[in-house]
Amino acid sequence: MELKLGIPKGSLQDATVDIFKEAGYNIQIRSRNYYPAIDDEEISCMLIRAQEMARYVAGGQLDCGLTGLDWIKENQADVIEVAELTYAKASFSTVKWVLAVKEDSPFKSVKDLEGKTIATEVVNLTKAYLASHGVSANVEYSWGATEVKVPDLADAIVEITETGSSLRANNLKVIDTVLETTTRFIANREAYKDPEKRKKIENIVMMLKSVINAVPKVSIMMNAPKENLERILEVLPSENPTISHLAKGDWVDVMAVLDQKSLRDVLPRLKEHGAKSIIEMHVSKIIE
Repeated sequence: MELKLGIPKGSLQDATVDIFKEAGYNIQIRSRNYYPAIDDEEISCMLIRAQEMARYVAGGQLDCGLTGLDWIKENQADVIEVAELTYAKASFSTVKWVLAVKEDSPFKSVKDLEGKTIATEVVNLTKAYLASHGVSANVEYSWGATEVKVPDLADAIVEITETGSSLRANNLKVIDTVLETTTRFIANREAYKDPEKRKKIENIVMMLKSVINAVPKVSIMMNAPKENLERILEVLPSENPTISHLAKGDWVDVMAVLDQKSLRDVLPRLKEHGAKSIIEMHVSKIIE
């Protein structure tokens, strides 16, 4: 059995390879080579741009791959969406396709763009969005540098943004969100019917999701006095911490998994309630 896996070339490439590595799959991409090596004899990889991935998975040239919901919709591809994987180029979050105009533009909403020109890389997405608002406009394909096209070449743009920094740098303002998108693991319908391939796909997805689930999490362990245990458990934002009795004394060991960003508030309060020997540990995977 050989599973043909598409790795997204471009903005998602490095993040995808990093997540696969954390999941236990070592992918080696060589210069000017579109067939990365992977340390799994049952998988063969190909680098394909995310914009085209869904088309090739739907057509059967690839058994599965990773791409954005946006490109599935743009290509109107008939694929199986096996899993949503919330990661992007620079963060573990969603990204947005937005409708943007110049800061000093008179356009305040999509309704104001009736009969106007919109430049974008996602023509089908934009046309569907306009139709849903009952607006008729000229949608032109943009080959890149879309931000610079307003106001001289277009009245508005539909562009993808993760942080908004590029839009702000070009004096653009967002007047609406066209689509909020995340990375998806997709599969060819026929390949997904094959029991061996489906099992392999599901195992890969399980490992990838375990890495993404663990990103905002840390594990902490502490010694806690039994008399203060109830108050300590009230402080911990964890559903069901593990509690173990120590060999000596009226103390217990408490272990919990929580969001890393909560530590600055939680740790001082644990200390106030008598917890000591508090240890923070990295969490690399969480399988739910």
